[in-house]
Amino acid sequence: MNARSRGTLEMVTAMCISGTVGWFVVQSGQSPSSMVFWRCLFGAAVMALACWALGVFGMLRPTRAQWGWMLLGGVALACNWLLLFSAYSQASIAVATVVYHTQPFMLVGLGVLLFGERISASGAGWLGLAFVGMLLIVTAKTGAAGENYLIGVMLALASALLYAIAAIIAKRLQGVPPHLIVLVQLLVGAAMLWPWAQVPDMTAQPQAWAYLLTIGAVHTGLMSTLLYGAIQKLPTALIGALSFLYPAVAILVDWLAFDHPLSALQAAGALAILLAAAGMNLGWRLGPKPALNT
Repeated sequence: MNARSRGTLEMVTAMCISGTVGWFVVQSGQSPSSMVFWRCLFGAAVMALACWALGVFGMLRPTRAQWGWMLLGGVALACNWLLLFSAYSQASIAVATVVYHTQPFMLVGLGVLLFGERISASGAGWLGLAFVGMLLIVTAKTGAAGENYLIGVMLALASALLYAIAAIIAKRLQGVPPHLIVLVQLLVGAAMLWPWAQVPDMTAQPQAWAYLLTIGAVHTGLMSTLLYGAIQKLPTALIGALSFLYPAVAILVDWLAFDHPLSALQAAGALAILLAAAGMNLGWRLGPKPALNT
């Protein structure tokens, strides 16, 4: 198997694993704060083993400033998961995951605000399409019955913003091994949420530990290792395309496991957001190509 094929297999596996995390979160029966704590703790154990196996601890020593950025990124990453897991029960796994994939547009907005980057006409068009999709999802449920739903959508949006902040911070950490960045961030998350963590009752919730271990070891440690392995082997365009397996699997899992099919409006909004994100990630151009000077 060549490097590209292996990278594709790693990316597909990582995204399919990510798409099932919502089911494990719901089935565990734990509060979002406890869930994120155990995810960070077990995930950190797996990432520490990965760092040791890859010789990461003997690589370039981070500077004091880099340590500070990693700690700040850990806060953003933990809060991102905390809000996303809270959104599952308010809206649904499928809706929260799709709304969460407004991350590329959050990154664009932060780039404009913080670094003075310019957005292209095509980028503005994809941003407009994503906004239309968000409006469709928000209006899918109205009235008193939709109050919790709207809260869930807002939580997922806030989660996407925090993930974008964590990604911006990661961009500042050039030269720091990515496995070390994740390890530090997970340790920060565990330390931050330790006061609110609860230990599942082995007699009343014997299955909870299995779910928590799976989320920490598989959905965090293994998934991150596979993802970084794929990123090193694949072109950016293919990584962007394969990343949309994550929301697709989440929508399917939510439908099959919890009987939560998307309504017509939700499906239309989800399609608009995912299409816009794909266009942004893959560099698709909107409108005619500029005429060549002759």
